[in-house]
Amino acid sequence: MDVQQTTAACRDAFAELASPACIDDPYPFMRSLREHDPVHRAASGLFLLSRHADIYWALKATGDALRGPAPGEFARYFPRVATSLSLNLLASTLAMKEAPTHTRLRRLISRDFTMGQIDDLRPSIARIVAARLDDMAPALERGEAVDLHREFALVLPMMVFAELFGLPQDDMFGLAADIGAIVEGLSPHASDPQLAAADAGSARLQAYFGDLIQRKRTDPRHDIVSMLVGAHDDDPDTLSDAELISMLWGMLLGGFTTTAATIDHAVLAMLAYPEQRHWLHGDAARVKAFVEEVLRCDAPVLFSATPRITQRDIELDGVVIPKDADVRLLIAAGNRDPDAFADPDRFDPARFYGTSPGMSTDGKIMLSFGHGIHFCPGAQLARVQLAESLPRIQARFPTLALAEQPSREPSAFLRTFRALPVRLHAQGRA
Repeated sequence: MDVQQTTAACRDAFAELASPACIDDPYPFMRSLREHDPVHRAASGLFLLSRHADIYWALKATGDALRGPAPGEFARYFPRVATSLSLNLLASTLAMKEAPTHTRLRRLISRDFTMGQIDDLRPSIARIVAARLDDMAPALERGEAVDLHREFALVLPMMVFAELFGLPQDDMFGLAADIGAIVEGLSPHASDPQLAAADAGSARLQAYFGDLIQRKRTDPRHDIVSMLVGAHDDDPDTLSDAELISMLWGMLLGGFTTTAATIDHAVLAMLAYPEQRHWLHGDAARVKAFVEEVLRCDAPVLFSATPRITQRDIELDGVVIPKDADVRLLIAAGNRDPDAFADPDRFDPARFYGTSPGMSTDGKIMLSFGHGIHFCPGAQLARVQLAESLPRIQARFPTLALAEQPSREPSAFLRTFRALPVRLHAQGRA
Protein backbone atom coordinates (compact mmCIF):
# COMPACT_ATOMS: atom_id res chain seq x y z
CA MET A 1 0.00 0.00 0.00
CA ASP A 2 1.48 3.38 -0.97
CA VAL A 3 1.48 6.49 1.21
CA GLN A 4 -1.59 8.03 -0.42
CA GLN A 5 -3.60 4.83 0.07
CA THR A 6 -2.36 4.57 3.64
CA THR A 7 -3.53 8.12 4.34
CA ALA A 8 -6.91 7.53 2.74
CA ALA A 9 -7.40 4.43 4.88
CA CYS A 10 -6.00 6.00 8.03
CA ARG A 11 -8.58 6.55 10.74
CA ASP A 12 -6.10 8.05 13.17
CA ALA A 13 -3.05 10.06 12.12
CA PHE A 14 -1.70 9.94 15.68
CA ALA A 15 -1.53 6.15 15.53
CA GLU A 16 0.13 6.31 12.12
CA LEU A 17 2.75 8.75 13.42
CA ALA A 18 3.61 6.17 16.07
CA SER A 19 4.27 3.46 13.45
CA PRO A 20 7.87 2.26 12.90
CA ALA A 21 7.87 3.72 9.37
CA CYS A 22 6.97 7.20 10.66
CA ILE A 23 9.39 6.99 13.59
CA ASP A 24 12.09 6.49 10.97
CA ASP A 25 10.78 9.12 8.52
CA PRO A 26 7.40 10.81 9.13
CA TYR A 27 7.60 13.25 6.23
CA PRO A 28 6.10 11.15 3.40
CA PHE A 29 3.04 10.43 5.54
CA MET A 30 2.75 14.05 6.66
CA ARG A 31 3.03 15.24 3.07
CA SER A 32 0.20 12.94 2.02
CA LEU A 33 -1.90 13.96 5.02
CA ARG A 34 -1.35 17.63 4.19
CA GLU A 35 -2.33 17.09 0.54
CA HIS A 36 -5.29 14.74 1.00
CA ASP A 37 -6.63 15.20 4.54
CA PRO A 38 -5.33 18.57 5.83
CA VAL A 39 -8.11 18.90 8.42
CA HIS A 40 -7.93 15.40 9.87
CA ARG A 41 -10.38 14.09 12.45
CA ALA A 42 -8.70 11.39 14.51
CA ALA A 43 -10.48 8.40 16.01
CA SER A 44 -10.38 10.12 19.40
CA GLY A 45 -12.23 13.13 18.02
CA LEU A 46 -9.21 15.44 17.97
CA PHE A 47 -8.69 17.52 14.84
CA LEU A 48 -5.20 17.79 13.35
CA LEU A 49 -4.19 20.63 11.01
CA SER A 50 -1.20 20.07 8.71
CA ARG A 51 -1.05 23.01 6.26
CA HIS A 52 1.20 25.95 7.09
CA ALA A 53 -1.53 28.54 6.44
CA ASP A 54 -4.01 26.77 8.73
CA ILE A 55 -1.44 26.26 11.51
CA TYR A 56 -0.28 29.87 11.31
CA TRP A 57 -3.90 31.04 11.41
CA ALA A 58 -4.61 28.83 14.44
CA LEU A 59 -1.58 30.17 16.31
CA LYS A 60 -2.62 33.76 15.64
CA ALA A 61 -6.29 33.05 16.36
CA THR A 62 -5.67 31.70 19.87
CA GLY A 63 -7.69 33.96 22.14
CA ASP A 64 -10.21 34.68 19.38
CA ALA A 65 -11.47 31.74 17.32
CA LEU A 66 -9.51 29.34 19.51
CA ARG A 67 -8.71 29.26 23.22
CA GLY A 68 -7.12 27.13 25.85
CA PRO A 69 -9.31 24.94 28.06
CA ALA A 70 -10.93 26.77 30.96
CA PRO A 71 -9.99 25.47 34.45
CA GLY A 72 -13.43 23.93 34.95
CA GLU A 73 -13.36 21.96 31.70
CA PHE A 74 -9.80 20.68 31.70
CA ALA A 75 -11.01 17.20 32.62
CA ARG A 76 -13.07 17.11 29.43
CA TYR A 77 -9.92 17.24 27.30
CA PHE A 78 -7.65 15.40 29.75
CA PRO A 79 -9.90 12.77 31.38
CA ARG A 80 -7.11 11.47 33.62
CA VAL A 81 -6.38 14.88 35.18
CA ALA A 82 -8.23 13.99 38.40
CA THR A 83 -5.56 11.42 39.28
CA SER A 84 -2.48 12.81 37.50
CA LEU A 85 -0.01 15.26 39.02
CA SER A 86 1.63 15.84 35.63
CA LEU A 87 -1.65 16.81 33.98
CA ASN A 88 -2.46 19.13 36.87
CA LEU A 89 0.91 20.81 36.48
CA LEU A 90 0.34 21.04 32.73
CA ALA A 91 -3.02 22.73 33.37
CA SER A 92 -1.27 25.41 35.41
CA THR A 93 1.45 26.23 32.86
CA LEU A 94 1.66 29.40 30.82
CA ALA A 95 0.82 27.50 27.62
CA MET A 96 -2.61 26.58 29.02
CA LYS A 97 -3.56 30.08 30.19
CA GLU A 98 -5.52 32.76 28.38
CA ALA A 99 -5.79 36.49 29.05
CA PRO A 100 -5.83 38.06 31.56
CA THR A 101 -4.03 35.31 33.53
CA HIS A 102 -1.66 34.58 30.65
CA THR A 103 -0.84 38.28 30.28
CA ARG A 104 0.02 38.58 33.97
CA LEU A 105 2.20 35.46 34.11
CA ARG A 106 3.99 36.26 30.85
CA ARG A 107 4.77 39.77 32.12
CA LEU A 108 6.15 38.49 35.41
CA ILE A 109 8.53 36.01 33.78
CA SER A 110 9.49 38.39 30.96
CA ARG A 111 10.73 41.09 33.33
CA ASP A 112 13.54 38.76 34.50
CA PHE A 113 13.92 36.15 31.73
CA THR A 114 15.12 38.72 29.19
CA MET A 115 17.23 38.68 26.04
CA GLY A 116 19.95 40.36 28.08
CA GLN A 117 19.81 37.61 30.71
CA ILE A 118 20.19 34.97 27.99
CA ASP A 119 23.02 36.85 26.27
CA ASP A 120 24.80 37.01 29.62
CA LEU A 121 24.88 33.21 29.51
CA ARG A 122 26.80 33.11 26.20
CA PRO A 123 30.27 32.92 27.81
CA SER A 124 29.10 30.11 30.09
CA ILE A 125 27.52 28.25 27.18
CA ALA A 126 30.70 28.64 25.11
CA ARG A 127 32.74 27.33 28.05
CA ILE A 128 30.44 24.32 28.50
CA VAL A 129 30.58 23.54 24.76
CA ALA A 130 34.39 23.69 24.71
CA ALA A 131 34.64 21.45 27.78
CA ARG A 132 32.29 18.85 26.33
CA LEU A 133 34.23 18.76 23.05
CA ASP A 134 37.47 18.42 25.02
CA ASP A 135 35.99 15.43 26.83
CA MET A 136 34.93 13.79 23.57
CA ALA A 137 38.21 14.44 21.73
CA PRO A 138 40.49 11.66 23.13
CA ALA A 139 38.13 8.83 22.20
CA LEU A 140 37.41 10.31 18.77
CA GLU A 141 41.11 10.82 18.07
CA ARG A 142 41.77 7.18 18.96
CA GLY A 143 39.33 6.22 16.23
CA GLU A 144 36.57 5.19 18.63
CA ALA A 145 32.88 5.88 18.20
CA VAL A 146 31.27 8.37 20.58
CA ASP A 147 27.55 8.79 21.23
CA LEU A 148 27.16 12.49 20.52
CA HIS A 149 23.56 12.41 21.76
CA ARG A 150 24.53 11.18 25.22
CA GLU A 151 27.88 12.93 25.53
CA PHE A 152 26.95 16.33 24.08
CA ALA A 153 23.36 16.98 22.97
CA LEU A 154 21.81 15.90 26.27
CA VAL A 155 24.51 17.31 28.50
CA LEU A 156 24.65 20.85 27.10
CA PRO A 157 21.04 21.88 27.90
CA MET A 158 21.31 20.15 31.28
CA MET A 159 24.32 22.23 32.23
CA VAL A 160 22.85 25.41 30.75
CA PHE A 161 19.68 25.00 32.82
CA ALA A 162 21.86 24.44 35.89
CA GLU A 163 23.53 27.80 35.18
CA LEU A 164 20.21 29.49 34.45
CA PHE A 165 18.44 28.19 37.56
CA GLY A 166 21.49 28.46 39.81
CA LEU A 167 21.60 24.84 40.94
CA PRO A 168 24.40 22.26 41.18
CA GLN A 169 25.14 20.39 37.97
CA ASP A 170 24.83 17.04 39.74
CA ASP A 171 21.29 17.99 40.79
CA MET A 172 20.42 18.85 37.20
CA PHE A 173 21.68 15.48 35.96
CA GLY A 174 19.40 13.81 38.49
CA LEU A 175 16.39 15.85 37.44
CA ALA A 176 17.06 15.26 33.75
CA ALA A 177 16.42 11.54 34.14
CA ASP A 178 12.74 12.33 34.78
CA ILE A 179 12.15 14.88 32.04
CA GLY A 180 11.90 12.51 29.09
CA ALA A 181 9.41 10.32 30.96
CA ILE A 182 7.27 13.33 31.82
CA VAL A 183 7.20 14.58 28.23
CA GLU A 184 6.16 11.17 26.92
CA GLY A 185 3.50 10.86 29.61
CA LEU A 186 1.93 14.12 28.44
CA SER A 187 1.45 12.94 24.86
CA PRO A 188 -2.28 12.78 23.96
CA HIS A 189 -2.03 9.02 23.45
CA ALA A 190 0.22 8.12 26.39
CA SER A 191 -0.55 4.82 28.11
CA ASP A 192 -1.48 4.62 31.80
CA PRO A 193 1.99 3.26 32.71
CA GLN A 194 3.62 6.14 30.81
CA LEU A 195 1.49 8.67 32.68
CA ALA A 196 2.28 6.98 36.00
CA ALA A 197 6.01 7.26 35.26
CA ALA A 198 5.50 10.92 34.35
CA ASP A 199 3.70 11.55 37.63
CA ALA A 200 6.51 9.99 39.64
CA GLY A 201 9.01 12.25 37.87
CA SER A 202 6.81 15.31 38.30
CA ALA A 203 6.54 14.65 42.05
CA ARG A 204 10.33 14.63 42.33
CA LEU A 205 10.66 17.85 40.31
CA GLN A 206 7.90 19.54 42.31
CA ALA A 207 9.57 18.69 45.61
CA TYR A 208 12.99 19.78 44.38
CA PHE A 209 11.74 23.12 43.04
CA GLY A 210 9.86 23.80 46.28
CA ASP A 211 13.11 23.41 48.22
CA LEU A 212 15.05 25.43 45.63
CA ILE A 213 12.65 28.38 45.91
CA GLN A 214 13.11 28.49 49.67
CA ARG A 215 16.91 28.37 49.29
CA LYS A 216 16.88 31.22 46.75
CA ARG A 217 14.58 33.27 48.96
CA THR A 218 17.01 33.08 51.91
CA ASP A 219 20.25 33.07 49.88
CA PRO A 220 19.62 34.79 46.51
CA ARG A 221 22.23 34.63 43.76
CA HIS A 222 22.47 35.98 40.20
CA ASP A 223 20.18 33.41 38.58
CA ILE A 224 16.69 33.38 37.15
CA VAL A 225 15.08 31.63 40.13
CA SER A 226 16.50 34.20 42.57
CA MET A 227 15.20 36.97 40.34
CA LEU A 228 11.73 35.46 40.05
CA VAL A 229 11.35 35.04 43.82
CA GLY A 230 12.88 38.44 44.59
CA ALA A 231 11.03 41.64 45.30
CA HIS A 232 10.62 44.32 42.62
CA ASP A 233 10.21 47.83 44.00
CA ASP A 234 8.57 49.00 40.79
CA ASP A 235 6.20 46.02 40.60
CA PRO A 236 4.55 44.64 43.75
CA ASP A 237 3.07 41.66 41.88
CA THR A 238 4.92 38.39 42.41
CA LEU A 239 4.63 34.77 41.41
CA SER A 240 3.27 32.45 44.08
CA ASP A 241 5.36 29.40 44.92
CA ALA A 242 2.85 27.19 43.07
CA GLU A 243 3.01 29.45 40.00
CA LEU A 244 6.80 29.49 40.06
CA ILE A 245 7.05 25.69 40.43
CA SER A 246 4.73 25.32 37.44
CA MET A 247 6.82 27.84 35.50
CA LEU A 248 10.12 26.04 36.21
CA TRP A 249 8.55 22.65 35.46
CA GLY A 250 7.25 23.96 32.14
CA MET A 251 10.56 25.60 31.21
CA LEU A 252 12.46 22.36 31.75
CA LEU A 253 9.97 20.26 29.82
CA GLY A 254 9.76 22.75 26.98
CA GLY A 255 13.47 23.41 26.63
CA PHE A 256 15.54 20.37 27.58
CA THR A 257 14.51 17.43 25.40
CA THR A 258 13.68 19.65 22.43
CA THR A 259 17.02 21.47 22.51
CA ALA A 260 18.90 18.17 22.71
CA ALA A 261 16.94 16.84 19.72
CA THR A 262 17.65 19.97 17.68
CA ILE A 263 21.37 19.70 18.40
CA ASP A 264 21.25 16.11 17.15
CA HIS A 265 19.37 17.15 14.02
CA ALA A 266 21.82 20.00 13.41
CA VAL A 267 24.81 17.66 13.57
CA LEU A 268 23.05 15.24 11.22
CA ALA A 269 22.47 18.14 8.82
CA MET A 270 26.18 19.02 8.97
CA LEU A 271 27.04 15.44 8.07
CA ALA A 272 24.34 14.97 5.44
CA TYR A 273 24.92 18.28 3.63
CA PRO A 274 28.66 19.01 3.73
CA GLU A 275 28.20 21.56 0.94
CA GLN A 276 26.21 23.67 3.41
CA ARG A 277 28.83 23.70 6.18
CA HIS A 278 30.21 27.00 4.90
CA TRP A 279 27.30 28.68 6.70
CA LEU A 280 29.00 27.78 9.98
CA HIS A 281 32.26 29.51 9.06
CA GLY A 282 30.80 32.97 8.63
CA ASP A 283 29.34 35.69 10.79
CA ALA A 284 26.48 35.36 13.25
CA ALA A 285 23.86 35.95 10.55
CA ARG A 286 25.11 32.96 8.55
CA VAL A 287 25.14 30.68 11.59
CA LYS A 288 21.65 31.90 12.46
CA ALA A 289 20.43 30.96 8.97
CA PHE A 290 21.77 27.41 9.39
CA VAL A 291 20.10 27.10 12.80
CA GLU A 292 16.73 28.31 11.52
CA GLU A 293 16.80 25.86 8.61
CA VAL A 294 17.52 22.98 11.01
CA LEU A 295 14.54 24.02 13.10
CA ARG A 296 12.35 24.18 9.99
CA CYS A 297 13.46 20.89 8.46
CA ASP A 298 13.25 18.84 11.66
CA ALA A 299 10.96 20.32 14.29
CA PRO A 300 11.67 18.41 17.52
CA VAL A 301 7.96 18.48 18.47
CA LEU A 302 5.85 17.01 15.68
CA PHE A 303 2.50 18.33 16.88
CA SER A 304 1.20 20.62 19.61
CA ALA A 305 0.55 18.99 22.97
CA THR A 306 -1.77 21.72 24.24
CA PRO A 307 -5.42 21.79 23.13
CA ARG A 308 -6.79 24.71 21.20
CA ILE A 309 -10.54 24.76 21.69
CA THR A 310 -12.79 26.18 19.00
CA GLN A 311 -14.95 29.09 20.14
CA ARG A 312 -17.45 28.50 17.32
CA ASP A 313 -17.95 26.25 14.30
CA ILE A 314 -14.99 26.76 11.95
CA GLU A 315 -14.78 25.61 8.34
CA LEU A 316 -11.38 24.77 6.85
CA ASP A 317 -10.94 23.04 3.48
CA GLY A 318 -14.61 22.12 3.41
CA VAL A 319 -14.47 20.47 6.86
CA VAL A 320 -16.54 21.95 9.68
CA ILE A 321 -14.74 21.79 13.01
CA PRO A 322 -17.54 22.10 15.57
CA LYS A 323 -17.56 24.46 18.52
CA ASP A 324 -15.67 23.14 21.58
CA ALA A 325 -13.58 20.73 19.49
CA ASP A 326 -9.95 20.01 20.45
CA VAL A 327 -7.60 21.13 17.66
CA ARG A 328 -3.91 20.16 17.46
CA LEU A 329 -1.32 21.48 15.04
CA LEU A 330 1.07 19.25 13.05
CA ILE A 331 3.95 21.70 13.24
CA ALA A 332 6.43 19.49 11.38
CA ALA A 333 4.09 19.18 8.38
CA GLY A 334 3.51 22.93 8.22
CA ASN A 335 7.26 23.56 8.19
CA ARG A 336 7.53 21.47 5.02
CA ASP A 337 4.52 22.90 3.21
CA PRO A 338 5.55 23.88 -0.36
CA ASP A 339 2.98 26.68 -0.28
CA ALA A 340 5.12 28.31 2.42
CA PHE A 341 8.66 27.14 1.63
CA ALA A 342 9.77 26.41 -1.93
CA ASP A 343 11.29 22.93 -2.41
CA PRO A 344 10.63 22.26 1.28
CA ASP A 345 12.49 18.95 1.56
CA ARG A 346 15.74 20.63 0.45
CA PHE A 347 18.06 21.82 3.22
CA ASP A 348 18.81 25.42 2.28
CA PRO A 349 19.90 27.93 4.96
CA ALA A 350 19.78 30.72 2.37
CA ARG A 351 16.02 30.92 2.88
CA PHE A 352 16.66 32.43 6.35
CA TYR A 353 19.75 34.57 5.63
CA GLY A 354 19.49 38.24 6.53
CA THR A 355 16.01 37.97 8.02
CA SER A 356 14.46 38.30 11.46
CA PRO A 357 14.62 35.10 13.56
CA GLY A 358 12.08 32.58 12.36
CA MET A 359 11.14 34.44 9.17
CA SER A 360 12.14 33.31 5.69
CA THR A 361 13.21 35.59 2.88
CA ASP A 362 9.69 35.05 1.48
CA GLY A 363 8.15 36.37 4.69
CA LYS A 364 6.94 32.97 5.93
CA ILE A 365 7.16 31.99 9.59
CA MET A 366 9.03 28.90 10.75
CA LEU A 367 6.56 27.26 13.15
CA SER A 368 8.75 25.25 15.52
CA PHE A 369 8.56 27.82 18.34
CA GLY A 370 4.90 28.63 17.77
CA HIS A 371 3.59 32.14 17.16
CA GLY A 372 1.39 34.73 18.80
CA ILE A 373 0.72 34.85 22.53
CA HIS A 374 2.02 31.32 23.06
CA PHE A 375 5.35 31.82 21.28
CA CYS A 376 7.94 29.77 23.17
CA PRO A 377 9.60 31.97 25.83
CA GLY A 378 12.74 29.81 25.68
CA ALA A 379 13.27 30.17 21.92
CA GLN A 380 16.22 32.52 22.26
CA LEU A 381 17.93 30.27 24.82
CA ALA A 382 17.69 27.31 22.43
CA ARG A 383 18.97 29.41 19.52
CA VAL A 384 21.97 30.62 21.53
CA GLN A 385 22.93 27.06 22.49
CA LEU A 386 22.82 25.98 18.85
CA ALA A 387 24.69 29.05 17.61
CA GLU A 388 27.45 28.54 20.18
CA SER A 389 27.71 24.79 19.51
CA LEU A 390 27.65 24.18 15.78
CA PRO A 391 30.61 26.31 14.60
CA ARG A 392 32.74 24.89 17.42
CA ILE A 393 31.83 21.29 16.55
CA GLN A 394 32.64 21.96 12.90
CA ALA A 395 35.95 23.68 13.71
CA ARG A 396 37.07 21.09 16.28
CA PHE A 397 36.01 17.98 14.34
CA PRO A 398 35.88 18.84 10.62
CA THR A 399 36.02 15.15 9.62
CA LEU A 400 33.21 14.06 11.90
CA ALA A 401 31.05 11.29 10.38
CA LEU A 402 28.38 8.84 11.42
CA ALA A 403 29.77 5.66 12.99
CA GLU A 404 26.44 3.90 12.43
CA GLN A 405 22.84 4.90 11.88
CA PRO A 406 21.33 6.86 14.77
CA SER A 407 18.52 5.29 16.76
CA ARG A 408 15.38 7.22 17.65
CA GLU A 409 12.96 7.12 20.53
CA PRO A 410 9.69 5.43 19.47
CA SER A 411 7.57 8.55 19.96
CA ALA A 412 4.73 9.92 17.86
CA PHE A 413 5.06 13.26 19.61
CA LEU A 414 8.79 14.04 19.82
CA ARG A 415 11.38 13.47 17.11
CA THR A 416 14.16 12.58 19.51
CA PHE A 417 17.08 10.18 19.72
CA ARG A 418 18.38 7.32 21.77
CA ALA A 419 21.87 7.39 20.29
CA LEU A 420 23.85 9.28 17.65
CA PRO A 421 27.18 7.45 17.22
CA VAL A 422 29.91 9.45 15.48
CA ARG A 423 33.62 9.04 14.72
CA LEU A 424 36.35 10.84 12.81
CA HIS A 425 37.40 9.88 9.30
CA ALA A 426 40.70 7.99 9.46
CA GLN A 427 42.52 10.59 7.34
CA GLY A 428 41.39 13.30 9.74
CA ARG A 429 42.92 11.73 12.84
CA ALA A 430 46.34 12.67 14.05
